[in-house]
Amino acid sequence: MSRHIAATSTRGVSSTALARRRRSPWSRLSRNAREWIVTLLITLFGGLLRFIRLGTPHRLFFDETYYVKDAWSMLVSGEARNWPKNVDGVDIDTLFAQGQTYIFQGDAEYVVHPPMGKWLIAIGLKLFGGANSSFAWRASSAIAGTVAILLLCRVALHLFHSLSIAAMAGILMSVDGLAICMSRIGILDVFIMVLALGAFLCLLNHRDWALARLQAAHERDVARPGMVERTVRLKPRERRGEGGDEHASSYGQPSVRLVVKSSGPVVAFSWWRVAATVLLGLATGVKWSGTYFLATFAVLSVLWDGYNRHQVGYRRWFGACIAKDGLLAALYMLPLYVAVYFGDWFNWFIHPDSYMHNWAAQHPGQGIQWLPEGLRSFVQYHVIMWQFHTTLDSPHPYRSNPFTWPLQLRPTSFYWEKIDGHPGLCATNPTAQCVQVINPVGNPLLWWLATACLVLTLVMGIIIRRGDWRILAVFAGLIGGWVPWWMYLNRTTFTFYSIVILPWMILAICYVFDWVRRSLSSFAYTWISLGVMTLIVLVSVYFYPIWTAMPVPYEFWLNHMWLHSWI
Repeated sequence: MSRHIAATSTRGVSSTALARRRRSPWSRLSRNAREWIVTLLITLFGGLLRFIRLGTPHRLFFDETYYVKDAWSMLVSGEARNWPKNVDGVDIDTLFAQGQTYIFQGDAEYVVHPPMGKWLIAIGLKLFGGANSSFAWRASSAIAGTVAILLLCRVALHLFHSLSIAAMAGILMSVDGLAICMSRIGILDVFIMVLALGAFLCLLNHRDWALARLQAAHERDVARPGMVERTVRLKPRERRGEGGDEHASSYGQPSVRLVVKSSGPVVAFSWWRVAATVLLGLATGVKWSGTYFLATFAVLSVLWDGYNRHQVGYRRWFGACIAKDGLLAALYMLPLYVAVYFGDWFNWFIHPDSYMHNWAAQHPGQGIQWLPEGLRSFVQYHVIMWQFHTTLDSPHPYRSNPFTWPLQLRPTSFYWEKIDGHPGLCATNPTAQCVQVINPVGNPLLWWLATACLVLTLVMGIIIRRGDWRILAVFAGLIGGWVPWWMYLNRTTFTFYSIVILPWMILAICYVFDWVRRSLSSFAYTWISLGVMTLIVLVSVYFYPIWTAMPVPYEFWLNHMWLHSWI
């Protein structure tokens, strides 16, 4: 009998061990490990698309003529310096590309953007070979564009709790043409995008931290006699966990909300919110448009805190949203944001020959008299910059209306040049003219699908998923990065500015596919998502040569101009 029991026990242990051995190595990993492995692999893939042939073309193109040269002179002398237009009849950009990088002039240059973006480019110059390397000119942009892939994967995981949706977000960011082109050029806008996206992820982490704190406090309050005021039955959508948070009884939570006579603890301060403020201060130090992201994200984060108070079960949630969340957050976020922005200008303050540094001393009685001379000069410099940005309406062949950005109707041609011989893909048509092109048009299928998904997300927010906090998350980037440009329709603007809204365009696609994932069978979701992703990736393969200056026949380029407005 004992031998039978022992044998049975051994067989049971063996079968359990055998079942464990049959599990694949992938399934043995923890969920967190799987998420990080997928995220890093997709980031590596996107990074390769950005770094391969990054130094081509070996010449300054488009606005690199401003930002790369400014960054180099800042690295060498501490401040941006003026450059001659030519030397002995040779264009200065040609000389710079040939290695003559020390022929800038001694006087400081008037620049119309804060210095942080150029300092980021300067870091790439310092680390990757200096001004003689065109790879170094663009290295910081490529790093920023690659980091954005990782950040977007993490954002999607926070919002949708699905590895497949997060992978979709990362792949879409990896293969989009605008994202690739803006990561392969030494200009500023990709830095605003990655800093704003990083801040957004920090605020999502703050939301998780605040929600956990509110739930813990609510459990303590419920246990106190006389604190429970009433019960509210959860809606079916909430019980199914469709709002991004799991309230349903199947997840170990009650099916009713216990409303208590309290407003809950203070959750205004967290280091995540501090980090987000710092990142937004740095974004504004790249371009002033970062200010709109601060305003949008700060309000959004406070609304999330107030919404969570209500959802957890605090009766006085609205007043707490204003007093405990909004006002207390503003008391430290705004001073910190201003301090970071001033820090972006540190070199301007310490260099006596920086542009307009001595304006106040040279113009006594002008400006804001109660300010010290240094700050008075600083403010006047900003007044001049503001006048430039608000009155810029000069004609430009690639000027585009901000309303058209989501449809990518008028991309800005960065680079177009005829070349001799038939290298690269030109070898496929030896009789045709060979050209190199960088046209930063976003993957049209991706952008057009994202535009449709934005409409669907709005409709779902009104009809199907009312109360889903993630809808505001999807629209937050567009409110901060796109809507403000509607106020400047007379200003000269360009489609490549839309790089800052790309992550949230992709999140709109993810939101709709998350609904598909929850509404349809696993089989249907898998095949629909694979079909759509395959089409988008194939379109990116088709366009990749004209995003990265590969030599192509003229007809090849022309066949890619699907719309006349792309030429």
